[in-house]
Amino acid sequence: MTAGQPKGPRLTYVGHATFALELPEGGTLIVDPWFADNPACPDDLRDGPRADALLVTHGHRDHFGDVVRLARRDGARILAIHEIAHWLEHRAGIPAGQIVGMNFGGMAEVLPGVFAAMVRADHSSSITEDDGTLVPAGAPAGFVLHGEGLPTIYFAGDTAAFAEMMVIGELHRPRIAVLPIGGHYTMDPGAAAWAAKMLGVRQVIPCHWGTFPVLTGTPDDLRRRLAELDPEIEVTELAPGAALELAGNGP
Repeated sequence: MTAGQPKGPRLTYVGHATFALELPEGGTLIVDPWFADNPACPDDLRDGPRADALLVTHGHRDHFGDVVRLARRDGARILAIHEIAHWLEHRAGIPAGQIVGMNFGGMAEVLPGVFAAMVRADHSSSITEDDGTLVPAGAPAGFVLHGEGLPTIYFAGDTAAFAEMMVIGELHRPRIAVLPIGGHYTMDPGAAAWAAKMLGVRQVIPCHWGTFPVLTGTPDDLRRRLAELDPEIEVTELAPGAALELAGNGP
């Protein structure tokens, strides 16, 4: 993470599917926190930054691994689907006042002036408890972030491409989409290119690729697919630990 406050909102790619958004007014939002045993996470980020809020797309460990730890350490506010919210309160013992359980179509303030809309994803969701028990964790989700001075960002979570992305594009007008591209467990670069086109975004940040051998999709392949489908959409590849300063949506 960068020292001091950024000049504008700053998005840091932690690795795999974890992102940290720092606001210039103060406050850090982490999407799908997985630090401690994330093989893509730089060593100097293993503890994770101080978190004011957490967005949880689903319960799989590679998106959920450090949710409980950061919630306990920092008192972070957590936005998640209703079933994960229930598990966090009743199984993990997170105080109810920290948790916002919601569902598709809902919107909640996640940090002062920043609102997260929950949208659907096409995937699965479960939580693996300490004894190995697999607990169903409701439906997987994505989030669209809205806020003054912040470009509208769609975090797709783990998903396939699906036609309702056109509706997400029409309703929320995202400028940036953070999309998984690895394939096997999510969409591959070809499907992600179609997703970007359906969403009508101007920029794609790829994630969920290369962490494990089975995730074979690459940003270069995404660029090739988009060059054929919609060459005006920019692909911004971030290395783990790299940060991107964000501007508002603009004209």
